[in-house]
Amino acid sequence: MKTMGLTDLRLVAPERYPAKEAQWMATNAGDVLDNARIHPTLEDSIKDCVAAFAMSARGREWSPQVLDVRSAAQQATQTEGQVAFVFGNEMAGLTNEEMFACQYLVHIPASREFSSLNLAQAVQVVAYELHMAVDPAMPFARTERRATVEDLEGLYAHLEQAAVVTGFIAPSSRLRERWRRLFSRVPAIEREEVNILRGLLKALMSKWNS
Repeated sequence: MKTMGLTDLRLVAPERYPAKEAQWMATNAGDVLDNARIHPTLEDSIKDCVAAFAMSARGREWSPQVLDVRSAAQQATQTEGQVAFVFGNEMAGLTNEEMFACQYLVHIPASREFSSLNLAQAVQVVAYELHMAVDPAMPFARTERRATVEDLEGLYAHLEQAAVVTGFIAPSSRLRERWRRLFSRVPAIEREEVNILRGLLKALMSKWNS
């Protein structure tokens, strides 16, 4: 939960709490465990929520609205107010009564041949999908300024000048259309990258003319 920015852990009638083995496994996320709220029933744990999403790997003949986990994460993050994702215990999952206390039934799509996920894995998948629905940006993504149309036009003109001066193309060549197509396939060329290319062209032309 903590790696995905979630901290509100609610436990329903845990067999033992606190438990030393849970603290050991929590390592640097012990604060999430320490601040967990304990509730006697599921209904009590979600009474302040505007929506609850029941997690299950099993299809039910009768159930609330069924969603895949990605759709559920999108809907949850667009909902105003508290929402809950409800997980059953490791051995048996959620009962039908617990499932019907929720408004949605959520599945994690997996291989039909082997769809087994333990509780921790299921929680991590849900936490990841919620995090991505809220903040999909990579924390180490580059934020360089993108090249403008003017920057690109300057590069094209520089390419044409270098190609003509060196005799690589004739002034009437349609090769210029090819490099426009080439750069149009680069989704987000940066201004710095354009400047590097133009610096290279300038150096090559200077060497050619000397």
